[in-house]
Amino acid sequence: MIILLNLLIATLMTWFTQAVYPGIPASGFTTLLLFVAWSTLLWLLMFFYNEAAFYKSRQIGVLVLFYLKELVAASLRVAYEVLTPQDHMQPAVVAIPLEAETELEITLLANFITLTPGTLSIDVSADRKTLYVHEVYVESGDTDKVRQQIKDGFEKKILKITRSRSNA
Repeated sequence: MIILLNLLIATLMTWFTQAVYPGIPASGFTTLLLFVAWSTLLWLLMFFYNEAAFYKSRQIGVLVLFYLKELVAASLRVAYEVLTPQDHMQPAVVAIPLEAETELEITLLANFITLTPGTLSIDVSADRKTLYVHEVYVESGDTDKVRQQIKDGFEKKILKITRSRSNA
């Protein structure tokens, strides 16, 4: 059944790419369709053969969508800052106590923070219990708000993925 499904997806992908971009097999559209086809195939495999993997794939999707929302919001805020003559930045270094324990969890958290415009992961304490983040927009010095946004946002979603379903 999986082979037939794979052939069906490959056939549809070939049909679409020839109809839209004949003669250009390495186009961006082809790459997008290939990504969608393989993602669909992997999703179906996980759904039919492993419920825990399906749950995690859903959580990964939630994390990616959350990151995209944060990316757009932060990008608009930074663009506004660049385009207006007045300076709205109120930078601060915020210490965030970590629930993340493993190297993977801490690395994912630090990277998602750094990939969001206006924030930068600076360092992790020696005991790996605190992450130091430089935040450009700390309204009225309210570091608790920044701390809670990161903990309730990225950290919580990352821990749901990396830890078992019952613990998250």
